Amino acid sequence: MIPGSDREHPTFIRSFSFAIEGFLTAVRTERNIKVMLAIGAGAIAAGVAIGLDALSWCVILVCCGLVIHAELINTAFEAAVDLATQELHPLAKRAKDIAAASVYVLSITAAVVGSLVYAHALGWL
Repeated sequence: MIPGSDREHPTFIRSFSFAIEGFLTAVRTERNIKVMLAIGAGAIAAGVAIGLDALSWCVILVCCGLVIHAELINTAFEAAVDLATQELHPLAKRAKDIAAASVYVLSITAAVVGSLVYAHALGWL
C-alpha cells in the first residue's frame, strides 16, 4: 500500500516491473551504472576466456552484483537527498560523499578479489 493512499498494494509481478523500470532509469541517466556494467561485462568475458571454475564464477558474479547494487543504492540515496534539499547544505554533501565512498570501497575490494580469482585461475598464485 502506498502511504496516505487507499490504493491496493501492487502485485508481485507489478513490483518486478517497478524494479526493472528503476534499473533502466538508472542505466539511462547515470554514467557510473554504465561504467560498472561495462566493467562487469569485461569481468564475465575474462572469466569465459580463461575458463573459471564454478566457485570462481560465484565469487566474480557476487562481486559484480554487489558493486552494481551499491551503485544503485547510492544513486537512490543521492536522489532522496536532492529531493530533501535544493540548497547546497554541508550535511547533504557529507551524506552524498559518504554514500559514494561506500561504492568506492566496495569497488576496490571487488577489484582486489577479482584480481586474486583471475590470478589463481591463470596459475599465478
